[in-house]
Amino acid sequence: MNARTEQRIAFAFLLAATLLVVLPVVVILVIIFMKGASALNLDFLLGFPENGMNAGGIFPAILGTLWLVFGAVAFAVPLGVLSAIYLVEYSRDNAISRLIKLAIVNLAGVPSVVYGLFGLGIFVIFLGFGVSILSGSLTLGIMILPVIITASREALESVPRSFRLVSFSLGASRWQTIRHAVLPHALPGIMTGTILGLGRAAGETAPILFTVAAFYLPALPVSVFDQTMALPYHLYVISTQVPGIREEFRFGTALVLLLLVLLLNLAAIILRYRFRKKKKW
Repeated sequence: MNARTEQRIAFAFLLAATLLVVLPVVVILVIIFMKGASALNLDFLLGFPENGMNAGGIFPAILGTLWLVFGAVAFAVPLGVLSAIYLVEYSRDNAISRLIKLAIVNLAGVPSVVYGLFGLGIFVIFLGFGVSILSGSLTLGIMILPVIITASREALESVPRSFRLVSFSLGASRWQTIRHAVLPHALPGIMTGTILGLGRAAGETAPILFTVAAFYLPALPVSVFDQTMALPYHLYVISTQVPGIREEFRFGTALVLLLLVLLLNLAAIILRYRFRKKKKW
């Protein structure tokens, strides 16, 4: 067997593997779009649920999802980036730091329901925040924190060491070096971690089930200590707990959730692209 034949066989296997991954996703998206597109109108998107969620719209669930996602990101991104800066720039390479890094990587694989129970015990009960937007946002923030720390740490480590040495040779302090010579070049990688966190926070059901989600709440919350509806939990409820609901209502809710996650990710990707264009190496 010559090299050209081996290359064709390898290409065929790789193409088949790619299609096995992509085609089911495409089929699912097409089915959701075909069955849910008819439900998308202003009344559905901007209306409030009525008649036990058998009629009306999903605006409180859309707005609640956005509040939870932005609250989680506002908590997790600063804390995650600062943690990554400490691990890369300040901590020594010893057994303790290696153990911490290993623990962070392992925390990224913990099931979301465990984070939900943690949020219930710490934020809802122990700290007394109750079942609220604040409890849900903090729980989602802790859930996506390992992903953001890991991505930020890898982005910081990818910045060439020579950038730091040049900054030190000019008399800059360590923090000035990090702020002006390291962070600007690590921002695209940090944004990648943020994008992954956005997608996971927007689509999770188990953490908000214990900490924030309301079954039927045809009104908007007025503070961070109120409950709110959220699209993932709303979709779960109308699919399993509400008998006789129209099929397009369920698929329309799923389609809105997919589009919302897509728009959030697209905005983050555009922002990352703008930062990446500023790279000079």
